[in-house]
Amino acid sequence: MSSAKVFRDYLDRFTAGDAIGAADLLTDDFSFHGPILQSEGKEAFLEGAQGLGPVVRGNEMLRQWEDGEEVCSVYEFKVKTPVGEGSIPMTEWSRIRDGKIASSRLIFDTAQLAALMPQN
Repeated sequence: MSSAKVFRDYLDRFTAGDAIGAADLLTDDFSFHGPILQSEGKEAFLEGAQGLGPVVRGNEMLRQWEDGEEVCSVYEFKVKTPVGEGSIPMTEWSRIRDGKIASSRLIFDTAQLAALMPQN
């Protein structure tokens, strides 16, 4: 399976609320770095990302570039909250190892996400 396909399968599972299926495509030592969450290890990432489960509503892949085990993806991350619904453009650079995602670096405008989240 291509690196791009591994990432697409992971993203589709994650944004469909299938955390277990998404986790199957992460290495145990998965490393994640984004504007809100930084984690080392699959379990730490899943724990940190669990709050997205109730609001995520899918994705639309806009473009992907693949170079061996590295893939860069630009996509719309769709959410629905009590405040409203919308899409946040995201770019994610991932490294694939043995058919699973070993690391990802996510970039997006946090203000767009914050505008769709309830204020406490």
